[in-house]
Amino acid sequence: MEKGEVWKYLTFILTLLLALAIVSNVLLYTQNSELQKALMKNRTTEVKVEMPNITVQAPTGNITALQAKIEELQMQIEYLKEQLREKQPAEANTTIVILPIMGPIDEAMALDIVSKIREIKENESIGGVLLWIESPGGYVGPVRVIYKELKKLSYEKPIVAYTGGYADSGGYFIACAADKIIADPLAEVGSIGVLYVHYDLEQYYAQNGIKVNVFKTGKYKDMGAEWRDLTPEEREMIKNIIDTYFQDFLQAVSEGRHLNMNTTKEYATGQTWFATEVKGTLVDDTGDLDYAIKVLEELMGVKSARVIMYDAQKTDFGIYESSSLYMPANYVYSYIRG
Repeated sequence: MEKGEVWKYLTFILTLLLALAIVSNVLLYTQNSELQKALMKNRTTEVKVEMPNITVQAPTGNITALQAKIEELQMQIEYLKEQLREKQPAEANTTIVILPIMGPIDEAMALDIVSKIREIKENESIGGVLLWIESPGGYVGPVRVIYKELKKLSYEKPIVAYTGGYADSGGYFIACAADKIIADPLAEVGSIGVLYVHYDLEQYYAQNGIKVNVFKTGKYKDMGAEWRDLTPEEREMIKNIIDTYFQDFLQAVSEGRHLNMNTTKEYATGQTWFATEVKGTLVDDTGDLDYAIKVLEELMGVKSARVIMYDAQKTDFGIYESSSLYMPANYVYSYIRG
C-alpha cells in the first residue's frame, strides 16, 4: 500500500473513530439522565452522527458493541502506523530527538513546539521522539494544537513521553499522544480535568469610582468580562463549554492509554498521583530519562541511537482574562495577572 493511500485510509478511520466516540459519549450520558426513561419506551430509536460522507447509526443501549467497534478501529490505526513507519528509509533509525515542553503552555509555546514537530517530521534522519514534559498544563487551545500535531507525527515516528517532576492536566493531555509514557516514580501525573477562571471586579470598580460603559451587538458579547458578574444563563453556558472540553480530555486519555471510558473517568477527578501509584494505567512504567530513551530505542528497533536535544521555549505565562484551562487550581494563582 502506497504512503498516500495509507494516509487516506487513516483519515477515514480517524473520522469514523471520532464519530463512534461521540455516539458512545451520547449513549453514556443518556443512560444516566432523565432522557433514558423516555428511551425505555422505544428500544428501536437510532442515534445518527453526520460526518462528511459518513453516517454512523447505532441502536441506543448497545454501548458494548460501540466500544468494541472503537477498539477495533484503534487496532486498525495501530496497524496503519506500522505501515507508515516501515516506509521510512533505513537511515531514519539513527537519531533520537528530545523535544522539551517545560512550564505552562500558551500560544507562544504552541507556535514554537509545532514548528519543531514539523521539522522533525520532515527530517528523515530522525527515527524517534523523546517528549520531555515538565508542565502543569495551560490554555485549552494551545494544548490541543500541540496534542494533535504530535498525534500526526506518531503515525510516522514512535514517540515516548517522559517526566521527571510533573506532567499535570494539559501536560498529561499532551503525553497521551505518545506511544509510551515513562515517569520518575515520584513524578506527579494526572489532574485530568478543566478549570475556568473568571475575574469579577464589579465591586472593585464601584469602590474606586470606575464606571465601564459597554456598547455591544449581542447580550453575550461581553460574557466573561471582568467588569460584571456572570448571569445564571451564562454560567450554564460556560458549564456546557467546560464539559465539552472535559469530554475531549477523557477521549484523549481513553484512546492514548487504551482504557475504557469508565476506567478513564475513575481517574478524572482532577487529582494528581505519584507515577508509581498509577503504573500500568496512567503511565506505562517508571524510570529515569535514560530508561525512557531505552524504551524508545526498543520501539525504533535499534540498540544505540544518536541523541540530540532541542532548546526549551521560555514563556512569560500569565492569566489576564476569563479563560478555560487545562491546569490544576494550585498552579493558577501564581499566573493570575502575570
